[in-house]
Amino acid sequence: MSGAQGESKPGLKERLTDGLYGLGWGAVKKLPEPVARALFRTLADQVWKRRGKSVLRLEANLARVVPDASPDRLAELSRAGMRSYMRYWMESFRLPMWSPERISAGIDVTDAHRLTGGLDAGRGVILALPHLANWDLAGAWVTTDLKVPFTTVAERLRPESLYDRFVAYREGLGMEVLPHTGGSAFGTLARRLRDGGLVCLVSDRDLSASGVEVTLFGDTARMPAGPALLAQQTGALLLPVTLWYDGTPVMKARIHPAVEVPESGTRTEKTSVMTQALADAFATGIAEHPEDWHMLQRLWLADLEPRGEKP
Repeated sequence: MSGAQGESKPGLKERLTDGLYGLGWGAVKKLPEPVARALFRTLADQVWKRRGKSVLRLEANLARVVPDASPDRLAELSRAGMRSYMRYWMESFRLPMWSPERISAGIDVTDAHRLTGGLDAGRGVILALPHLANWDLAGAWVTTDLKVPFTTVAERLRPESLYDRFVAYREGLGMEVLPHTGGSAFGTLARRLRDGGLVCLVSDRDLSASGVEVTLFGDTARMPAGPALLAQQTGALLLPVTLWYDGTPVMKARIHPAVEVPESGTRTEKTSVMTQALADAFATGIAEHPEDWHMLQRLWLADLEPRGEKP
């Protein structure tokens, strides 16, 4: 994909990042699974011991989720969190070679009828997820086990070649991937939903000016307005989903009850109520399995504003 006129070429760090991801998708999938698991667990522990910015941010975020945790408990949670995060990458690098049977055996979904019932009724469905466990595996289960295609949105990454790798990877799993920027994604998502299709969106972090303020673990954060707006505009079913690991090779998932559109209020008021309901559902899953929440960035407004960072 060619860059825009005047756009700088990728720097060394970006080229190295792209190369490492390429190596991961090319090499990790060839390893025996026990070897891959042990390798990524060791890598997680090494990253955790270095106490870099991402680990410290994860620990600070977990301190909000588990406010009564001691320093030792927070350290345990952040170590488990890095192991969970690296498990996500290990599985993602290997997913392209997993058979439909292996994908089906790798996830156990509770209350899947909420999704299948909405689709069977010809109603569009929006699945909204936080950054818990492995959302790519959940998507692969939808496309292979349920045999339902869906549309999602991906944030543009630098360099462009890395973004292209992620798009190709997810399209290879049966997903239609739209770029987050450009302005046309919302209209395409709305059309898919009006046609009775499925849309899946990771929805627990939005630092743009259009983000909706919600209360999450007692403080203010922003989440995207898109899921609520799409549900209002198209009549689609809005279903929160949470994921977690439980120490076994099988990831667990739960599809929560639908977030209903309020009967009264302006569009902005309805969007606020619905997005808060999503935040509450996400908080339930995150509180139950905090180590599986891969939030290694600043999220709460209180963590952004004192440093002069613009949301």
